[in-house]
Amino acid sequence: MVPVDVDLALVGGGGAASLVLAALARHGVHGLRIAVVDPVHRRGQDRTWAFWDRPGNDLDDLLSASWSQVEVVTPGAHRTLELAPLRYAMLRSGPIYDRAAEAERRLGVTRIVAGVETLHDDGGRVLVGTGGDRPALRAGWVLDSRPRPPRRPGRTNWLQHFRGWWLAADRPLFDPARAVLMDFRTPQPARGVSFGYLLPVDSRYALVEYTEFSPDLLTGAAYDRALAGYRDLLGLDPARLTVREVENGVIPMTDGPFAVRPSPRVVRLGSAGGATRPSTGFTFSAMHRQAEQVARALAAGRPPVPRPAYPGRHRWMDAVALRALDRDLVDGPEFFGRLFDRNPAQRVLRFLDGATTLAEELAVMRSTRLRPMVTATVADAAGRLRDRLRPSRRPIWAVPPPVVGPDHPAADHSSR
Repeated sequence: MVPVDVDLALVGGGGAASLVLAALARHGVHGLRIAVVDPVHRRGQDRTWAFWDRPGNDLDDLLSASWSQVEVVTPGAHRTLELAPLRYAMLRSGPIYDRAAEAERRLGVTRIVAGVETLHDDGGRVLVGTGGDRPALRAGWVLDSRPRPPRRPGRTNWLQHFRGWWLAADRPLFDPARAVLMDFRTPQPARGVSFGYLLPVDSRYALVEYTEFSPDLLTGAAYDRALAGYRDLLGLDPARLTVREVENGVIPMTDGPFAVRPSPRVVRLGSAGGATRPSTGFTFSAMHRQAEQVARALAAGRPPVPRPAYPGRHRWMDAVALRALDRDLVDGPEFFGRLFDRNPAQRVLRFLDGATTLAEELAVMRSTRLRPMVTATVADAAGRLRDRLRPSRRPIWAVPPPVVGPDHPAADHSSR
């Protein structure tokens, strides 16, 4: 078989690749030979993304819901936050995949339904192997969005892991004007942080989710117990509710560095490209920015290389925060509660997106407790020095698959 020659190959066809395809069509990129290589042609609702942004962009008509008010709840305080001019938004995967499919048709994309086994970059082209004696593609550039572990294990390696129930009520039970962003009244794990949240689509339909930031996954039964407990904490009568779908997911929270540019003409996107914020697990906003930057670059005839997802100083602050949480130097609910108590909500959200100024970041840092954060900072600096003097011998760390199972008759999905 003679390899197909293309200008751009998207390896992996999930959210990151779908956003790139949509952005290429939106920016009127023409004349590029493009291929998508993925063993699965993704369609329908297989995940849900939650993020914040400003209204008036290309995502407006795809959203399932959005909120200008959210709640952050700790055992001692109940906060209602006004987000304007920002919004908190929910986007299910189906509309993104549909838009990407339309973009594929407009762009004349070649789709190869196969898994990629090898990428050989000679500096001029990339040979994309899918098994067999010859490569399936020769590509000028490859955008690889397949999940990958960090280039080396971090000093702190946590997971954001969760299970959510899509609940249908037999009468109006939810307030569609307000979402619960974080509710820390859930029982806290021995090592880590847990919270619940509630995202109502309308008065009768909502996503209720239990999330942990911790090193290890739970069992399926434990996720269900935690979700049932949070449902009861919200005062929702299970007799009036039906679980329509179940979502499960695992997202890396690590200070380990990712190889964003593993070779001259291979660029990684999504979590493998550094789009996941280590301190929160949020990914979508950075993934959307990456797609926009790739499309603008190609439209201008430049290499499709996005900027770093977050400033270097933010990755350092994330490493310090993860260390403080992991070593139990700070109480998780209090840590996040203080951020929202001592800063405008918009500043916190922009900080988590890596979009704040240095002055704003200093204000955010001042809202945390000084002594434990200084301790974490000194320990992080010592760890970085040890890694320079003696390369890390920490064991390889990879993100495990989410826990799924026959806990409910509804289909299992992953989200975020």
